[in-house]
Amino acid sequence: MTSWPDTIVLIHGPWMKPIAWERWADRYQARGFTVLTPEYPEMSSGVVSECREEASKVSGLGVDDILDHLSTVIENLPTPPIIMGHSIGGTLAQLLIGNGLGAAGVSIAGGPVRGMGGLPLSKLRSILPILNDFSIMHQEIALTIQDFRDIFANCLEKRASQWVYDRYVAPTPARIIFQSGLAPYVPHAATAFDFYNNDRAPLFFISGEQDQIFPAVVQRRNYEMNAMHSTAIAAYAIFDGRDHFIFGEPGWESIADTALAWSLAPRAGTLQVN
Repeated sequence: MTSWPDTIVLIHGPWMKPIAWERWADRYQARGFTVLTPEYPEMSSGVVSECREEASKVSGLGVDDILDHLSTVIENLPTPPIIMGHSIGGTLAQLLIGNGLGAAGVSIAGGPVRGMGGLPLSKLRSILPILNDFSIMHQEIALTIQDFRDIFANCLEKRASQWVYDRYVAPTPARIIFQSGLAPYVPHAATAFDFYNNDRAPLFFISGEQDQIFPAVVQRRNYEMNAMHSTAIAAYAIFDGRDHFIFGEPGWESIADTALAWSLAPRAGTLQVN
């Protein structure tokens, strides 16, 4: 990059609201960056309680709908931003970078994309049992507090997890879970990605070692496919003792700082971070 980007776009993932990025936004704004945290289309911009009441509005929302919306947001910016995303938000960040948008991309605990393989379907279905029930594909899915503690924030202390749940957690469209989770096994998947693209901006894949939704093997395989087939910069890092809520649990500052430092000076390979 000839000059540093001045804008950072933070994309939330399933079951999270954009406000979940509030501490990252404050931290980056204090560094002088403009920070955008766009909502998914049709989703209520209100507080979590309103989103839970109006969840049916987003029941049919898919990856293409969200990707088109985010593309419009980014295309209207004066200069290419840094794009970061968590969970399927990380997948969306990768797809946006693959589509020629953004100066650098960071996928944090991201989901699989079409063509990467690496995780047996039986294993993925054991992690995300909703993938066994296609009847709910066009519905919205809520997480109970126990679900959140067991699979999303399994390293978080009980009292803290309740606070996070009450402030950030809202129902999510089931369709995006199916589209991302089954991407490696479905022809013409909505999350198709060109691993041979030499012209894309740099991509950084970050994993949490204790992630029970998208285990570290998912991001590792994604990184390896990019490093193997493209001359564009790809990097990978795994943080020990971190779960799927890696961007919000104690120690989130090191994730945020690592992501930004790399985005401003991308380098290829596996990075030592802990």
